[in-house]
Amino acid sequence: MSKTRFTTRRLALAGLIAALYTVATLILPIPQYLGVQFRVAEAMTLLPFLFPEAIPGLVVGCFLANLLGSPIMLDWIFGTLATLLAALWTRRMPNLYLAALPPVVCNAVIVGAEIAWFTVQEGGAFWPAYGLSALTVGLGEAAVCYILGVSLAKCLGRTMKVPGQVEPQ
Repeated sequence: MSKTRFTTRRLALAGLIAALYTVATLILPIPQYLGVQFRVAEAMTLLPFLFPEAIPGLVVGCFLANLLGSPIMLDWIFGTLATLLAALWTRRMPNLYLAALPPVVCNAVIVGAEIAWFTVQEGGAFWPAYGLSALTVGLGEAAVCYILGVSLAKCLGRTMKVPGQVEPQ
């Protein structure tokens, strides 16, 4: 395994990704919290496939977006955890279309469970709530990742040359 040196350029790129993710999440007037989610910033979750700087950028961006946009502390923790796991898994995928799958799975499983937990607190049953939440979160995430994310990654893969970059397949 080769060591990747974290240069000033890579740090700046991670910071830019964090800022873009945060701003896109906070200013777009579409459902991005609770059951039905269509978080456009999640298109950026495919960026770790292209370059590793995206991993800390996405994690920090997600944490800031959740911290500033959601009053729910569990979302700050578990939403960020879902993004971290998805980014690490995405980085290891062999092609771009498979790279879109980890964010869908991680968010459906983790954020779906988080939303179901709140349903249980209001008197609902966990497993039916979990099934519905995982489905709705997963469908929104799949739409964003496969429609917007794959297109974004293909475009960036052609135009941006970053040291250590993997070419999209």
